[in-house]
Amino acid sequence: MIADKSEYNIEPLGNHDRAAFCCGNASLDQYIREQASQDVNRRLASVFVITAKDDPKTVLAYYTLSSRELKLEQLPSEIAKKAGRYGYVGVTLLGRLAVAEKCKGTGLGSLALMNALHRSLVVAKEVASWAVFVEAVDPDAASFYRKYGFLELPEDKLRLFLPMRTIAKSFSG
Repeated sequence: MIADKSEYNIEPLGNHDRAAFCCGNASLDQYIREQASQDVNRRLASVFVITAKDDPKTVLAYYTLSSRELKLEQLPSEIAKKAGRYGYVGVTLLGRLAVAEKCKGTGLGSLALMNALHRSLVVAKEVASWAVFVEAVDPDAASFYRKYGFLELPEDKLRLFLPMRTIAKSFSG
């Protein structure tokens, strides 16, 4: 289930109330409360927040995007053969994705992921990116990403990727 986008704002982090955000993971809570705006100011990550249209200041979910590269040798061999000859591929890192505990089960996580994937695809037309890459915080998070077609890196089941080609197909229909 994906939450109804018409009920929410999805926008870059700005003057939002982050102090009360609680997703149940201390590091994700601490990040949005204490570190996110610094990362934005330093251009280390772009942070996007989801708020309710009727309460546009309270953060209900958020995600971060930045750039990264993967070594071809990290990829499954059959995929690495098709990825190029440079030894590395540029990817978009979906570094964090969190939903407030009070909103779990509402589809906000799926809405955030779809928005992140679409935003990554649009930007990849101007600044090349071969895939969206995630490092899941735990096996449950990895399972969430797998439901959307993410593939595991052979070295670690919590590190997953979704090729831009696959993302483009999902948004083409």
